[in-house]
Amino acid sequence: MATFSLRVTKAAATFSTLSKPTAAPQAPLGKYAVPSRYLQPHPSNNITPHIASLVGRDLHLRPSHPIGIIRSKIQEYFASLSSNSSDNTTYKIFDAEDPIVTAQQCFDDLLIPPDHPGRAPSDTYYVTDRSLLRTHTSAHQSQHLRSGVDAFLCCGDVYRRDEIDATHYPAFHQMEGVKLMSAESMIGADGLKEEQWLHSPECQLIEADLKATLEGLMDHLFGPTEKRWNDDFFPFTQPSYELEIYHNDEWMEVLGCGVIHEQVLHLSNRSDRRGWAFGLGLERLAMILFKIPDIRLFWTEDERFHRQFKEGKIVEFQPYSKFPPVFKDIAFWTNDESTTNQDDFVENDFFDVVRSTAGDLVEKIELIDSFTHPKTGRSSRCYRISYRSMDRNLTNEEIDGLQFKVRDETATLGCELR
Repeated sequence: MATFSLRVTKAAATFSTLSKPTAAPQAPLGKYAVPSRYLQPHPSNNITPHIASLVGRDLHLRPSHPIGIIRSKIQEYFASLSSNSSDNTTYKIFDAEDPIVTAQQCFDDLLIPPDHPGRAPSDTYYVTDRSLLRTHTSAHQSQHLRSGVDAFLCCGDVYRRDEIDATHYPAFHQMEGVKLMSAESMIGADGLKEEQWLHSPECQLIEADLKATLEGLMDHLFGPTEKRWNDDFFPFTQPSYELEIYHNDEWMEVLGCGVIHEQVLHLSNRSDRRGWAFGLGLERLAMILFKIPDIRLFWTEDERFHRQFKEGKIVEFQPYSKFPPVFKDIAFWTNDESTTNQDDFVENDFFDVVRSTAGDLVEKIELIDSFTHPKTGRSSRCYRISYRSMDRNLTNEEIDGLQFKVRDETATLGCELR
């Protein structure tokens, strides 16, 4: 039997002159902070206690939190358009929507096909077979269009099972924006379908309005900056685009957008109108603007983080400590000899096991080796887990205990530990 090796690498810790960690005053939780609501005994439920504990934290509604500051600045920009716009567009604000949505809202109404990987339990947190934690704020688009709203901003927390590193977290925040053009400006498009519509002056008018609006948003957030547009694909917009800005000597993607697909409007009972939509990640913008190096920091209650930020102000984050990582390796077979032609291992299941066991002490997981045995056909993987606390030193003994729990939980995925 192969022996289990615990590898440990320690680096010298460096500390700033800021004080030792103290917890920030507990921010009030939102009305959806009810973990039992998400941990239902349904066979399709794959929500862990760790994920359930994140729902309802409402970071985007905290005025002095980086996520709340970015949300506020975006809403401020669109409010200025409402007051200066010749068409008097007013964007209604939705920022307290229920994070549980139906599969129809999240996928069907947005033309996301049944076999799309985003629907799989490996990517999405399901409450039941028909309800889930929203994977994007676009899940609310159809309900607001059906209610008769012509322009709105929808902001909230979204959830996806994903890799683990400094820029990925299973909970994050998005802003969705939608605008329907006035019926009068679209009269020339009456009856146009597909290619005729895509090449019409009215479709080009929407595209121009969309791009001008979002370029203005980037200037509002970053100051005058160079921009470029790339063609993209989203099932729910056609045509679709990606916007990049040139910042800190590199091009960075900041959002996706497009002209709302006519079928999406039809499913929303708004076939008589045309318009545009965009979506962006607040963490991505906040990490760039505040120079925050690790996405886990947004969820910390450490006062040394929170006291650096004030409502309405964008300031550079000052690291208050850099504690050393502890590295542990785990290797396992993902299939046995009786099923060598079938490997059902799902990487996101393993990531979720580690995150559920160790929480935010997990900084990163890397695949460092994989191979298929030439005789048995069995597949093996070896991952390196980086444990690092953002506010204290970790001991080898503490992490050994967590690592053994990770090994036990990994075995429940049908893997054979090596």
